[in-house]
Order: sequence, then structure tokens, then C-alpha cells
Amino acid sequence: MGREFLNIFEDWAEQYDSSVYGHDEEYKEVFARYEEILQGTANAAFGNVIEFGVGTGNLTTKLLEKGLNVYGIEPSKPMRDLALEKLDNKVSIEDGDFLNFPLPEGQVDSIVSTYAFHHLTDLEKEEAVAKYGKFLQPGGKIIFADTMFENEQSFIDTIEQAKQRQFNNLAEDLQREYYTTIPVLRAILEKHGFDVTFNRYNHFVWLLNATKK
Repeated sequence: MGREFLNIFEDWAEQYDSSVYGHDEEYKEVFARYEEILQGTANAAFGNVIEFGVGTGNLTTKLLEKGLNVYGIEPSKPMRDLALEKLDNKVSIEDGDFLNFPLPEGQVDSIVSTYAFHHLTDLEKEEAVAKYGKFLQPGGKIIFADTMFENEQSFIDTIEQAKQRQFNNLAEDLQREYYTTIPVLRAILEKHGFDVTFNRYNHFVWLLNATKK
């Protein structure tokens, strides 16, 4: 359920913002156009929003600037603490993950996340989408920006390129976590009653925008 990677984020919390804003050469391309990715995710959201993997609150800030009502879910306490400090305690951030989380009162209109859905296996991704489809109303949205690949060969090639550049941490990361492909995600979402589009932001990151039929 992604919590097997929690210790990584416990250790990374203080350096997270430095990494995403391009100060780590290995991950520079992963976080290329980071502000645009956040803004694109926020722009697609509406109404009452659940945000999974709040992290240090960077996407949350964009959502609040848009005037949306945000209910945050974050399994890492250090990340939650940093986010609450950054956001001046303007949102509720609960302990939870993509599969196990407290639902807010009232209707949920949008579910958003950036750089986090890959913590779930493909089976867990489908379990999550099925769960969201049960409480989202027609027109409700899932908007996830994450590392994903056009096909399996593209994934394999990216790992090899990282190794050739001696980006050993990146190569290890790509092989350790559960990165998937667009065809797999499309099949999952369509199976559970969503129309979906994918918009590419950099070599790694695409924005998935799914609407409940």
C-alpha cells in the first residue's frame, strides 16, 4: 500500500523541497517543469478535494490559491508537520494512504496527487481506483501527476539510460518502486467507469485526468 517506502520519506522530508526544485542532478529531469505540473493538477481540480500524499504541501498551496476546499492525506508524520507549518494550519491533514484513509464529510469532487501513485502495485492501483469510483459522482475527477511510461520498452530504456549516466540512485528507484505504463492505467480507469486523458510534462511525468462517467 506504499507504506513500505515510508522510511525513505521520513528521511527525505527536510530535503524534499530542495530536490523537487532541481538541486539534485539525478532527479532534475524527473522534476522538470515542477511548478507547471503542480499548477496543471490544481487547474484541473474543482470543488471539494482529497489530496493524497500531501508531502510538504506544495500542491496544497496551489489548490488553496484556487479557492478549493482541501482535505489532505499523508502517511509520513515529518511530512505532515512540515506541510502544516508551511500552510499555517489552514487545512486538515490526516494520517492515511491511497487505500486506507478517513473520508471527509460531504461530497468529494476531485481526488488529486503528485509524485506518489507509483508507491502502489498495479493491483493496488486498481483497488484504489475502484474505491474512488464508488464515492465520486458522475463528473467527479481523479487527477494524478506521476512518473509513468508510454510502454514497457520505454520504461526499460529509461532505466538503462540512468545507469549509463551513472545515476545509480535514480536507476535503483525506478527498479524498486511500482512505476507503470499508460496502457495499464488507461485499462484500469476505463474498467471502473472513467474517461481518461494523459498529458506529458517531461520525460518521466504525465498528468492523468480521469472523469467519472
